[in-house]
Amino acid sequence: MYGRALLIWLLIAVLANLNGALRQFVIIPLSNEGAGHVISTLMLAGIVLFTTWLTTGWMRPSTAGEAWTIGGVWLLLTLAFEFGFGHYVFGKPWSVLLADYRLDQGRIWTLVPVITLLAPWLAGRW
Repeated sequence: MYGRALLIWLLIAVLANLNGALRQFVIIPLSNEGAGHVISTLMLAGIVLFTTWLTTGWMRPSTAGEAWTIGGVWLLLTLAFEFGFGHYVFGKPWSVLLADYRLDQGRIWTLVPVITLLAPWLAGRW
């Protein structure tokens, strides 16, 4: 089950990167930076939920605890990828990486890690 959950997270990571490319090259040029981030964040939250819902039967968490464990691991992997690659591979300063978490500045990116944590449990309830 956990191996399958890891494969699903990898699929979600690929889809998230495609979503980011779509944001940079299509959505932002057609709108603006702020709207692009909101649209892209909502799209990615939907992608995470839909992908999890589609694959829950294959993943087969049998208890709510297993679903929460999968969500927690996905959350840790997501944050490690986002901050690790963002800072150490792409050279973004921590302040830039953390800016997406500034709700007081209209950034709603926090929704994605929250949905990532909740998605396996929510999908198991559907």
